[in-house]
Amino acid sequence: MINKVDEFNSYRAKMNDKILSENNKVLKRIFNLDTNAFSEGALDKKTKELLGLVASTVLRCDDCVKYHLESSYKSGVSREEVMETLSIGTLIGGTIVIPHLRRAFEYWEALEESDK
Repeated sequence: MINKVDEFNSYRAKMNDKILSENNKVLKRIFNLDTNAFSEGALDKKTKELLGLVASTVLRCDDCVKYHLESSYKSGVSREEVMETLSIGTLIGGTIVIPHLRRAFEYWEALEESDK
């Protein structure tokens, strides 16, 4: 049985490959910009991922939330740091963000479970 993390990553990789195979310069540049924006710089990668998580929560993008949760997890972010970050996103986004908060929490648990 495929888990939530593997399912998300498999679909994301498959679709990104399809999109990028169209050889559209604008889309390739956007993907590249996204990759480079989250690289180490004046802010470390961990901080940038948490900022991305707040923005994604406020904008209610579940795929983006999953992406930033996973990147944060891989960057060594603790559960407490994620919960505090999601609390800021929920505060800024308002109660309409709560369904996304639930899915984010569920995905974080799946990430933790995937290491066991």
